[in-house]
Formats: sequence, structure tokens, C-alpha cells
Amino acid sequence: MKKYTSFLILFLLGISLTTAQKKGKQYNIRTIAFYNLENLFDTINDTSINDEASPMMELKSNRSKVYWDKIDKLGSVIAQIGEDKANTSPAIIGVAEVENLSVLEDLVKNKHLITKRYGIIHYDSPDKRGIDVALLYQKRYFKPVFYEAYNPNIYRNNRKVYTRDQLLVSGYLDDELIHIIVNHWPSRSGGEAKSRPLREKAAYQNTKIIAQVREKDPNAKILIMGDFNDDPTNSSFKEVLKTKAKKKNVGELDIYNPYEDLHRRGFNTLGYRDNINLFDMVLISSPLLDKGKKDFSTYKMYQANIFNKRFLTGKKGQFKGYPFRSFSYGGYTGGYSDHYPVYMYLIKEKK
Repeated sequence: MKKYTSFLILFLLGISLTTAQKKGKQYNIRTIAFYNLENLFDTINDTSINDEASPMMELKSNRSKVYWDKIDKLGSVIAQIGEDKANTSPAIIGVAEVENLSVLEDLVKNKHLITKRYGIIHYDSPDKRGIDVALLYQKRYFKPVFYEAYNPNIYRNNRKVYTRDQLLVSGYLDDELIHIIVNHWPSRSGGEAKSRPLREKAAYQNTKIIAQVREKDPNAKILIMGDFNDDPTNSSFKEVLKTKAKKKNVGELDIYNPYEDLHRRGFNTLGYRDNINLFDMVLISSPLLDKGKKDFSTYKMYQANIFNKRFLTGKKGQFKGYPFRSFSYGGYTGGYSDHYPVYMYLIKEKK
């Protein structure tokens, strides 16, 4: 894995921003992130869902200790994402694999995050495992005005697939209206080819949400984030969402995927059974793309990246070199998540 190129990118980003400031330009820098929290379940048996099969509930002892240690570790990671350039944790962060609202409340009250005053937007989804997506936001930067959960209504062999909702949140980042879609698409259980149509249908649901947003806001600034269980070059992106990898090819209604280039260069956000994948991404609509004009009078994407610091990577065992996961073979490893977080900087020139 190419672990260190991202640090060089961030170093160069810092030089660029610092140089601009010296020339008399100052920027607001806001971090937008996504993080799969890897089975963030509480220790209470919920009979309405299949949480008995969760790694947390499978532990034979010390569940409470493990739970609070995991909360602390996740809080420490979130607090660091983008902090070196934005001087704070993400203004907005989408999360996946959370059991309920309660675990999110515990997370944002953690010592690493409590001073950030994160708000929470969450719906219980129909997923059989009882895992949901949600959005956390710093109240001083983001003001939600609309949110709704959409189930992709996926069927296979005339039977409904109970998967995660897709969460749409619209609101004001400082004084600019933006729209965020948080995703956790169906897994590759049964194999990539067999499960591919499920993710294509999930992608199609995204296109419907995007169309709904654009009906009311034709020039909509849209961020599409999530654990997609697909790489940037899979059909769900290239054929359904019709994502573009190069800025010069992005038309007015197109979606730009900055992670396609990172994928091409060998970066990843997870590894499993000797396969590495880049399933976690943040995509943007055309109005958030600068296209080389250096016009940052409104919020535009400056850089997209993977938060893959060394402490988040396993140092030994079967998962050496992969994200340092929390659970393995029915036990707690003391890790963070089996996914790296992803993030991007949006910047705007101060008036």
C-alpha cells in the first residue's frame, strides 16, 4: 500500500495555503469527512434487531469496558481528521455501522469531541443487522434545514433486501446551502458479481435523490459520501452515477469522484482476504469543483484524501498493513475500525 504519498499531499497543501495567506488571501477551511465506525453497537440486547450477531454482543466478558474503549478511540480519530489545516475536527462527518442514536450520543459526548458541540441526524433503518448511517455536524458551522431517510427499495428474486437507508441532509455551511447524501450500500456477500445489481440499484436511488434536490436547487452543491462497497471504477459509479475522474471532463450536471485517481495510484480504505479496496469516498457535484480557475469566492473542494495515519494501520498478524480493526474472530483487538476515514477540505476566501 502507498501509505506515505498522502502525507506529502497534505504537506504540499499546507505550503499552498500558507503561501496564499502570505499574499494577502485568507481562507475559511472546512473539513467534510466520512467514517465507517465498524460495528459501533451498545451492550444492550435489542430484541427488535439481530444485534446478537454483532461482535460486541458476541464478547463473553468486558463488554462495557470494550464499548467505552472503542468510543474513546473513535472520538480521538474524529477529533484529528482535518485538524492540522482547519484547526478543528470535521465540520460535517457522515458515519456508518452505528446501531442507534444512543451510541452516537455517547460518541459526541466523549472527551475528545464534547467541546465541538456536535449535532446528530439519525434514523433507524430496516437493515437486518440493525446498523444505520448518520450525520454529525458542528453546530457553529452547519445549520440543517431539511433531512430525510430514503430506503433504496431493493429486491432480489422478488424478495426485499433489507439494507441501509440513504440519508439526505440539506443545510447551510456558514452561509452557503449544501446537500449531503450519506450512504452504506449493500455488501459483497455472495461475491462481487452476484451482489453487483444491489449496489447498482442503490446508486440509482442516489440519482433519484440528486434529481429531487436539483428540482428545488438547480445549481445544487451536493456531497455524496459513504461506504459504497464498490471501488470508484465499478459499474455503480461509472454506469449509473456516471462519475468523472478528471476535472476537465466534468459537465454542469456531472458528479466528480476525486477518489478514482487515488484508487488508480494504489490507495485504499480497507483490506480483506488479500484484497485491498477503496470503498469509502466523498464525491461532489460540479458547483463544488474549481476546475483550475482558482475562484474560491464560494466554497469549493481544495483537496480530497484518506486519513491513514500510521496508528490506524495494523502492525502484526493477519491484518498487518490493513486498517487496525476493532474486532477479529469473536474478540476485541483494541483497534479503531476496519476502514480508514476519508475527508476533503472545502475552502472559501474570506471577505
